[in-house]
Amino acid sequence: MKILLVPILLLFVILSLLFLLRVLLFKTGLIYITKKWWRSIEDCFHVYQFFKVPEFNENMQKNHLYRKVSIYLSSIASIEDSDFTNLFTGKKPHDIVLHLDPNQVIDDYFLGARVSWINQEKNDTNRCRTFVLKIRRTDKRKILRPYLQHIHITSDELEQKKKDVKLYINNDSPGQSGHWRSVPFKHPSTFDTIAMESDLKNKLKSDLESFLKAKHYYHRLGRAWKRSYLLYGPSGTGKSSFVAAIANFLGYDVYDIDLSRVLDDSGMKMLLLQTTCKSVILIEDLDRFFMDKSTRVSLSGILNFMDGALNSCCADERIMVYTMNCKDHADPAILRPGRVDVHIHFPLCDFSAFKTLAHNYLGVKDHKLFPQVEEFFQTGASLSAAEIGELMIANRNSPSRALKSVVAALQTDGDRRGSLNIRRQWTDNSSRKSTDDSGEQSGVFSKEGVNATKDIRKLYGLLRLKSRKKSESFDRTPDSKAGQSCGL
Repeated sequence: MKILLVPILLLFVILSLLFLLRVLLFKTGLIYITKKWWRSIEDCFHVYQFFKVPEFNENMQKNHLYRKVSIYLSSIASIEDSDFTNLFTGKKPHDIVLHLDPNQVIDDYFLGARVSWINQEKNDTNRCRTFVLKIRRTDKRKILRPYLQHIHITSDELEQKKKDVKLYINNDSPGQSGHWRSVPFKHPSTFDTIAMESDLKNKLKSDLESFLKAKHYYHRLGRAWKRSYLLYGPSGTGKSSFVAAIANFLGYDVYDIDLSRVLDDSGMKMLLLQTTCKSVILIEDLDRFFMDKSTRVSLSGILNFMDGALNSCCADERIMVYTMNCKDHADPAILRPGRVDVHIHFPLCDFSAFKTLAHNYLGVKDHKLFPQVEEFFQTGASLSAAEIGELMIANRNSPSRALKSVVAALQTDGDRRGSLNIRRQWTDNSSRKSTDDSGEQSGVFSKEGVNATKDIRKLYGLLRLKSRKKSESFDRTPDSKAGQSCGL
């Protein structure tokens, strides 16, 4: 019995010592000192090579690789685990950026190999700041080129995420044709906020993500790395918001071309030449261009802009977007594949889009009035997203009142689609007085914002009376009579 107790006791003592050693190493920080000692010993048995990345080249021009390495090193996890580092505020609010201290050394791991970076500051021997890459000679052939490519790709992705998106508009000032002016692009639209069918939304996001990864595929086919979208549908259905959602999703700048400001076909080419990669190039209301005979850009100029030789050379990594209210009368040459890759119809709102708007504008996912709204949509009544959105904004403090306003608008739409004017008009006291004297409301919303249904009936009752061109004059019509004349 005593013989068995001795090994058990010995095993218990060994396990206790190992546990205490583990606690001592990890709780007191001795593990980090041990690792440093082990690396120092290990370095004695390896031969290293050093590669310098100076901030400037011999001609004192900026070395872009230095900037990419700086961005990359600021993002790796080992800089957070280092003994010390510098903290700076970034461009965006609450953004913290980590930077190496002079002569600080940090480690990085790639394909199982350890490399080290040294941040050398400007001194008597170094004319400029320099990053020094320390790599084992045995690992150089295996990882050096892939590692530098990895730094390029990672830094580009980080720059794209941190980049401030801009909106560019073409300038029509004399002597400055083809130049762009830019403003910060602050449009808040995203794929989560636009009113669109979920399946279509997911397909479009997948299409954009596939485009981002298809550079080598497009070049292998001998095609420019670009994607073209045609957005068509009535005004107020969300085409511009969709363009903003694309820009925010990709982090691309937006170049908005106003054809009325372009001097000629050569001006269109200059505009394209001066766009940058990773951008969305937008031409809105392209169908109006065909009806406007005063424009100085020809149809041939538009076609060459969309898919000409210059486009093939200068349109890499660009999204081309064109919008129309109706594509039925558009020239078939514009709509052919190659010039337009994807056609997206933006119809008036259906019930699914209405629920998205109700959630975004009112924070409502379900309501007792939803079945009534759905019934109106099923009977053919419809409104644009802009019209419904304005009703909800005006009554955002009361979701029930907002939904009742939508119901009333859909009722009116059943009688006369297209004449509904859903916008709140703010007027001074004198204009209110003149409106009261004439017996007509200036918009759907009165001063108190109550009983929108009666206001709509009254307004459109008067519109129908005018459209019938009755010769007799009329006095103020009571709400109930106006409702009867509207057929409500």
